[in-house]
Amino acid sequence: MERKRQRFNKVVLVPLPLQGHITPMLQLGTILHSKGFSITVIHTKFNSPDPSKYPEFSFLSIPDNLSDQVISSGNIISLIFEINMNCQAPFLECLVRMTEQQKLYDEIACIIYDELMYFSDTAVARMKLPSITFCTTSAATFNARLDLLQLKEEGYLPFQDAALQDLVPGLHPLRFKDLPLSRFGATEDLFQLMSNLKARKTSSALVINTVDILEKSLLLQVQQQVQGPVFPIGPLHLVAPDSSSSLLEEDGSCITWLDKQNRNSVIYVSLGSLVLVEENEVAEMAWGLANSKQPFLWVIRPGLVINSQRKELLPEGFQETVGENGCIVKWAPQKEVLAHDSVGGFWTHCGWNSTMESLSQGVPMICRPSSGDQRVNARHISHVWRVGLEVNDKLERVEIERAVRRLMGAKEGGEMRQRAINLKEKIELCIGEGGSSYNSSSELEKLIISFTPEC
Repeated sequence: MERKRQRFNKVVLVPLPLQGHITPMLQLGTILHSKGFSITVIHTKFNSPDPSKYPEFSFLSIPDNLSDQVISSGNIISLIFEINMNCQAPFLECLVRMTEQQKLYDEIACIIYDELMYFSDTAVARMKLPSITFCTTSAATFNARLDLLQLKEEGYLPFQDAALQDLVPGLHPLRFKDLPLSRFGATEDLFQLMSNLKARKTSSALVINTVDILEKSLLLQVQQQVQGPVFPIGPLHLVAPDSSSSLLEEDGSCITWLDKQNRNSVIYVSLGSLVLVEENEVAEMAWGLANSKQPFLWVIRPGLVINSQRKELLPEGFQETVGENGCIVKWAPQKEVLAHDSVGGFWTHCGWNSTMESLSQGVPMICRPSSGDQRVNARHISHVWRVGLEVNDKLERVEIERAVRRLMGAKEGGEMRQRAINLKEKIELCIGEGGSSYNSSSELEKLIISFTPEC
């Protein structure tokens, strides 16, 4: 067994170049590296990771030829399509060069690619290399996305506004408003993307960044949808040694501010790396937080506000009103923030990484999803795990103040916090020796080794 590992020890990772996908892929690479595999990351020039943060990895860049129009549009579906159209040939050429140059004891064991980088499927088939698909979303989102095609065929999509609150057949507890649709709507491009994902044929297994204590029945449904085994090995951020793959510079000064706050008193506010808001929504968020009288740490990243040219986004008089009760940064070291004793709640867009990081620290949430998987996650946070509450799509200061008070001060919030702590303890058991995620990781290692022929 050890002889096989030495000869075929390289795992090639192909991440989608978005923050929420790069981070878990590199965490997966860190885990595999700790098991003895060498790691090569093939990435686009757009949003390329910083190799200096992972000196033990090799990084190879391929041209993506993305248009400025697609990059600036914010249309993630169009971005994914263009990447898959433009990168297939360069990726194949890169693999050919790697196989020609590889040394006897550094041959490729397998390719692990983000499910949305499906151009990889064709290339690895041409090269006759083993491959594994990596899903960075929840099992619930994986199932719901594939069901979009059937819902369309049955006439449920597109749906009218009157059906927003109706439950989706076969996808309890999701309502139609919770489906993983783009903010650009249920476009034909979205359905084509789902069709492309469903057409994958060569992948030997699926790795998913979740934990069975959260999604056991949903993982069984995933298994019915895919060929080969499914490995739920999350939460990856807890298993991988600490390292940062942030595309934005983190401001650690907020930790010093958190050190001065009372236990469980701070509401942490961050809407992720892609969500956009209007200028008036920033004002409503600001006054809602101020009026709650609750200490807050608020991330206002560059580019958060749509088409804003203003240098000062916060309303007049806001800073003077909140004083030392608030801390505002452009980007925060989120895992460290959520692990801090003073943080008692998280106002989040409900991206899956943020959701997992919050659950893993026992922090209850205020959910304000924007699009895609965020809606699915928000529904599960509030109605399945019951560790959070949703705010209306339309942000209003009175509603925000009420939500913060409910989460941070009321009996209801305390009950959510206790449920979140209980989940945290169960998640810790899953990643410990003998736990479900630990065992899945071991089985994944065995599968990768099994791809290699006898020397």
